Amino acid sequence: MMHLLRPLALALLAAWLALPAMATQPDEILADPALEARARTIGAELRCLVCQNQSIDDSNAPLARDLRLIVRERLVAGDSDAQVIDFVVERYGDYVLLKPPFKAGTLLLWAAPVLALVGGVLIVVFVLRRRGDDPDAAPELTPAERRRLQALLHSADGKDSGA
Repeated sequence: MMHLLRPLALALLAAWLALPAMATQPDEILADPALEARARTIGAELRCLVCQNQSIDDSNAPLARDLRLIVRERLVAGDSDAQVIDFVVERYGDYVLLKPPFKAGTLLLWAAPVLALVGGVLIVVFVLRRRGDDPDAAPELTPAERRRLQALLHSADGKDSGA
């Protein structure tokens, strides 16, 4: 029986370790499970401004903790989810959203990946073209230089075979 429990325990441990890390501290958790669930949903939509690619729920940064506390305070005060998000966006801008809206102010956020790709392709094309026009490339040999090279190569072959 014990030999069956060990693989099961290892599988459960692996599944537990595979869960996303939640940085929410026990002292931040609201007593009301419904409000806490709303806070987690909102927290998953807000970007940690320090870590940048993590939600505030996944980040251990002090600013992320402050944002989690603000979200919970606003929910306890009776704000709707949209009001909480609007409050945070008003304070920190659209960049605080993990999925910022597409508008003039966030155009660069949406266009940056495309611009980076196009820029990379242009750099590669420029480098490849430049290689073909290399000014440091050896010039063509004149007929006299070719004859001299052939003579040198022929005399080198003669020395190798005579040794």
